[in-house]
Amino acid sequence: MQGPLENLEQWDDFVKQRYDPDRKTEEFRDYKNTTPGVREFYRLNHTHQTRDFVLEKKKQYCRLNKTKMSIWEALEYLNTLVDDSDPDTDLSQIEHNLQTAEAIRRDGHPDWFQLAGLVHDLGKVLWLWGEPQWAVVGDTFPTGCAYSDKIVFHEFFADNPDAKRPEYNTRLGVYEQGGGLDQVNMSWGHDEYFYHVAKECLPEPALYMLRYHSFYPAHREGAYDYLMNDRDREMFQWVKTFNPYDLYSKSTAKPNPVELRPYYQRLIEKYFPAQVAF
Repeated sequence: MQGPLENLEQWDDFVKQRYDPDRKTEEFRDYKNTTPGVREFYRLNHTHQTRDFVLEKKKQYCRLNKTKMSIWEALEYLNTLVDDSDPDTDLSQIEHNLQTAEAIRRDGHPDWFQLAGLVHDLGKVLWLWGEPQWAVVGDTFPTGCAYSDKIVFHEFFADNPDAKRPEYNTRLGVYEQGGGLDQVNMSWGHDEYFYHVAKECLPEPALYMLRYHSFYPAHREGAYDYLMNDRDREMFQWVKTFNPYDLYSKSTAKPNPVELRPYYQRLIEKYFPAQVAF
């Protein structure tokens, strides 16, 4: 399961660096120091994430008939996604997710918010099931309408087959102005997939966090507001609140999964069934 990224966390690190609050304004969209692997990742993502591809992946995965497992089993399964080539951290996937959840908990947010922090990356199991990196992680964006120039490496969309379909290259494309994001086919990845896994279990603000936390063109750059309705705009305040925990909660201090599991197991049992359909 090789790809242009050394590991899936390399994309997370690129986003974190890109939106560093201490970065100078003139450096904000300067990607000249980006590694070749990250550039190639975005080239593949922007070339292959067509609307037809998204619809096919929804048909494949959103029936949720791949397997059943508990949330903690899914965390442990994701924990098998290890990569010794990452020089910056020796934290496991569970430890990364617990860091996010614990940072949210320390700030006194509701239990469902804490749980969203714990599970927000569980959709990355797609990589363990053989999906390419560019269909698992990456900044998400609408398909079926014109690509915003706020999307990182926008120039790579020139090779996307949808760029040659006139009906997809207007501002609204196949959508209605103000029709709401639920009508929009977002690029496929861990966000959209786990939203469908969790949508009957968690409160609406948590579901927005899960579904749109990688939609950086919207919640960090202000793009695609014309596709949103008022409910989306209200819920995106939660996405914006969640985003710093996603980007900046990683540290070298390791949380102890054994000690923390009883607390988070209670939260899991409060919101999720014992066996969850994936």
